[in-house]
Amino acid sequence: MTIRTLVIDDEPIARRSIVRLLAEDDAMQLVGEFGDGASALDAIRAHRPDLVFLDVQMPEMSGIDVVNAMQSDVAPAIVFVTAYERYAVQAFDIEALDYLVKPFSRERFFQTVERAKRHLAGRAGDDASADVLRAVELLRRGPEYAQRLSVPVDEHLILVDVASIDWIEANRNSVRLHVGKDVYTLRQTMTHLASRLDPSVFLRVHRSAMVNIHRIKTVHPWFNGYHLLVLSTGQQLRMSRYQHQSFLQLTGRQK
Repeated sequence: MTIRTLVIDDEPIARRSIVRLLAEDDAMQLVGEFGDGASALDAIRAHRPDLVFLDVQMPEMSGIDVVNAMQSDVAPAIVFVTAYERYAVQAFDIEALDYLVKPFSRERFFQTVERAKRHLAGRAGDDASADVLRAVELLRRGPEYAQRLSVPVDEHLILVDVASIDWIEANRNSVRLHVGKDVYTLRQTMTHLASRLDPSVFLRVHRSAMVNIHRIKTVHPWFNGYHLLVLSTGQQLRMSRYQHQSFLQLTGRQK
């Protein structure tokens, strides 16, 4: 059985990794690879693939948007590629579909391929479409806070535990993750990243910085209603009066 496959991921490193692994299995026929949802949707309609490796989070048109836009008569089997932690993994795992959490191992990838083969060999009619829609609904209902972040470094990915991040610094259309003495650059906006993080843990102290409240050591009054945060690392960050009140509410010190 030949399985016509599309790879859709806006991260070139992750996309190339999937394409390279697919080449090791003669049953997998790559019919295209894309870095954005709109192009992927056109390709799905044009090529009618059997299987799609689909990144959940992409700018402008997410993987969920792609699935929602697909017509049921052309819906392929979907393997979600995601940076979500176990809450999303659990949601996908109870369905006939599969998932890959970045960065994934070679062994995990081929487990997914074998599962996809069994699924395609045994599915009937619109069952695959129903599986996709159920998985998407489960994802929507689940928590949306990342536990780990995949960060490209040279030719590989580093998985950074969110809990280990001290603070996050905006840098135009990217952010810098400060983790102890290490600094990692992630190519997404501060606003987008903030939507993925638990707001009870990460506090936006001003336009260009978020801080892990568990790293705050002391808060000092400053001037003009501002306050100065001192982190356990010694880093000092300025906080406005409005944001200071939000911090007090988060820590239960003041309503």
